Amino acid sequence: MRDMHSGMSVVEAIAVAAYDDDNTPAAIDLQGYDAAEIVLAIGAGGITFTSTNKIEFKLTHSDDDTSYEAVSEKDVLGLSSVGEGGIIKALTAAHAAAAVYRCGYVGGKRYLKLLADFSGTHGTGTPLAAIVVKSHGMVQPEADQA
Repeated sequence: MRDMHSGMSVVEAIAVAAYDDDNTPAAIDLQGYDAAEIVLAIGAGGITFTSTNKIEFKLTHSDDDTSYEAVSEKDVLGLSSVGEGGIIKALTAAHAAAAVYRCGYVGGKRYLKLLADFSGTHGTGTPLAAIVVKSHGMVQPEADQA
């Protein structure tokens, strides 16, 4: 069986919590890895989402961790579209049950940031979290035993 464990790493993009406002996105450094998967875990909505009271998950990327730009459809896999500003998931209707969503990043830049962008009024928090699975790492083979 192939070893998937040694060539991957998991990094927290959004800490597990019930949010009612934007998170502060951390820079995810992809150096040393050739692939990344973004995994969103979203609990039942704290409110009934609408086109005004919503959460949009915006993915941006950068070569230098200074100038970030929104990803586009060519930068991700597994999505039928990417909204303006790098929206990879939008909660704009009732979200009554917990669910997990994912997309692959193939954009080729070194850094990623994921923002849970809240609009409108969110009197009750929505539980959510996000991780980035970095894979296809440059694993050094063990030295030969003589």
